[in-house]
Amino acid sequence: MEPSVMRQQKIIKYRNEHFEQIDDEIAVEFPLTIVVDGQEFATMVCTPTHLEELVIGFLASEGLIRSSQEIKAISVDEHRGFAYIELVTKQSIQKEFYAKRFIGSCCGKSRQFYFYNDMKTAKTIVHSTSVHVEQCFRLMRSLQERSTDFQATGGIHNAALCTPDELVIVRSDIGRHNTLDKIYGYCLQHDLPLSDKLIVFSGRVSSEVLLKVSKMGIGIILSKSAPTTLALELANDLGITVVGFIRGNTFNVYTHPNKIIGLQEKTLPSNL
Repeated sequence: MEPSVMRQQKIIKYRNEHFEQIDDEIAVEFPLTIVVDGQEFATMVCTPTHLEELVIGFLASEGLIRSSQEIKAISVDEHRGFAYIELVTKQSIQKEFYAKRFIGSCCGKSRQFYFYNDMKTAKTIVHSTSVHVEQCFRLMRSLQERSTDFQATGGIHNAALCTPDELVIVRSDIGRHNTLDKIYGYCLQHDLPLSDKLIVFSGRVSSEVLLKVSKMGIGIILSKSAPTTLALELANDLGITVVGFIRGNTFNVYTHPNKIIGLQEKTLPSNL
């Protein structure tokens, strides 16, 4: 377990009608400012692990780069909380497309929604990767077994890049969206093909999460939690299958059920 993910702190706990002092594990929240070609681009709040992956995935998701080869140099000053990126081809960050903003650890008012670059980089999924009902349950169980940081702190989200048969990589962060940027950054660094992969996810599927999955070119997301209405509208438009509330032996299929093998066609409502 990485020491930078959590920090031990003494707290007062109430249980069984008594107060007691115990040591508790608290998730670390770390501000990271990204500077591109000498220009401050964004400050994000994250878990301080796999920071190069996070930065590369974030820049790709924002449409600033398309591959890791477009980065000439990258350095992370973990002590000061800065990441410095030098691009092969320097570009001016146009303010009307990229707003300087504070990116919080959860979705909501801390993030601005659907920039121009989202429309440029979101991908409609046309490939036919599919997953069996039993594989959905198996992959979610595998992710939960790997979620030791969440079990210790209760404050960490987890995501995994998978084939239908197994987890490929797992990343954790206090921010749901950060876990996907870390995965995307890893894939870009290692030239990993994504059209045959899917995402297994611990958190809520918001519109932002859905867009990040789309930008990676992945057509299926399996979540333990719920989606939002806007995420489902985007999923319908972009050809992404959203499965939520995978718990025990049940789950909900919200969009594009044709990618889930084992669903009996006669049981599906006609509007799906």
